[in-house]
Amino acid sequence: MDMRINAVALGLTSIMLGAACAADRPRCPETENTVILTTNLGEMTIELYPERAPITVENFLTYVDAAFYDSTLFHRIVPGFVIQGGGRTLTGMKETRDPITNEADNGLLNERGTLSMARRPDPNSATSQFFINLEHNEILDHGVRDFGYAVFGRVVEGMDVVDRIAALPTGANEAPRDPVIILTACSNNN
Repeated sequence: MDMRINAVALGLTSIMLGAACAADRPRCPETENTVILTTNLGEMTIELYPERAPITVENFLTYVDAAFYDSTLFHRIVPGFVIQGGGRTLTGMKETRDPITNEADNGLLNERGTLSMARRPDPNSATSQFFINLEHNEILDHGVRDFGYAVFGRVVEGMDVVDRIAALPTGANEAPRDPVIILTACSNNN
């Protein structure tokens, strides 16, 4: 009898510990090519386009699966244009992998809710930073002004969070006055 009570108690303890551990884990998507970004202002679900931007999606997922984006900031807000993040923390810049080939010629447009890779003037200089378009930014599309900015995904849930971030007051260098932190980024690969 005592053994059965101990077994039940042990089973209940295991369930309770499992639930506590699950509560500490980020919410991850169940489908492939989907990422959930959890910020201090809410959550957004991103659908990725590996068929159209295979290099860019692989690069993004490599950063996600390495927990690189955890504790980084949306460090730039340009109302009516973009919110940008993916490389800065409260204490500085994170070290990134090598730049990737720009896939802006994939036929995808920088429409509202799409994710694109941020880069320097060199078209092939994108590493970890990305931005979310707040409207159709045609000037960023391939061939309009230059090679363009590679679209590789779209926010499919959580545009209200994106809009909440976009509405925050900013200070120097278009940075939000109060930090917007990516707490976790999770794919179904994690």
